[in-house]
Amino acid sequence: MKKKTLCSNILKHIVLIILALIVLTPIYYLIVTTFKSGTEAALNPMGLPESFDFSGYVQAFKDMQYPRAFKNTFLITAGAVIGIIITSSMCGYVLNRKGKYRITQFVFLLILSGMMFPYQMSIMGLYKLVRGLGLMNTLTGVILIDIAINIPFATFLMKNFISTVPIELEEAAKIDGAGVFRTFTTVTFPLLKPVVATVAILNTLNVWNDFMGPLYFLQTREKDVILQEVYRNIGQFSTDWTSLFPMMVLGVLPLLVFYLFMQRYIISGVMAGSVKG
Repeated sequence: MKKKTLCSNILKHIVLIILALIVLTPIYYLIVTTFKSGTEAALNPMGLPESFDFSGYVQAFKDMQYPRAFKNTFLITAGAVIGIIITSSMCGYVLNRKGKYRITQFVFLLILSGMMFPYQMSIMGLYKLVRGLGLMNTLTGVILIDIAINIPFATFLMKNFISTVPIELEEAAKIDGAGVFRTFTTVTFPLLKPVVATVAILNTLNVWNDFMGPLYFLQTREKDVILQEVYRNIGQFSTDWTSLFPMMVLGVLPLLVFYLFMQRYIISGVMAGSVKG
């Protein structure tokens, strides 16, 4: 039995190592290519560069007007994530505490139906709505769209996690004279930190990597986000890979730092939100 268990563990580790190499190979190729010239990248695509040249990053920083693109991406992401957290937490609170009513159950199912269809299916209606509200070519329009399309899943997580908050705490606050809004903001919301962190992480990834929304609703380069600047390197007949790869690294680097900083919150939030209800 011991030999069998040992062989099984060795086999599992070998399979995991192979899978890790498969996943890491494209990342390795991306990073080493950023330090190569076009000729070197073509002749020796998987080898290490002869010398680590950072001029590609410097040129990419200038070409994509990185400070402006980063500012636009950051404003859209921060505004959308804050809006999603506030809206979904309030919505999830009501849906959880008033879940015994049929109208509440119907509203919850209606919200969840937003997860069934990609928003690109209604892009014409969204375009007319945004234009009618005078929000074309504004960051506000993109922020509102990102909030709307990400609310269903965030509400689902919030509603389930709120079940872990003892209702006796809210009843005690009501006895002390606190209203519904004050009870939520001072008692319930501070206890939602794990799921708030989870929602923040997941939606930061979604909004930061959203390409379709800015492409449709931002029409001038001054309002472009990072992905739009990266896309400018992809031509109809050719792609400048040695310029594209440094831009991709610069685009994903802030997101990677944020994810590494926040990842310790994501498991507890998802697990608690998935098993309670």
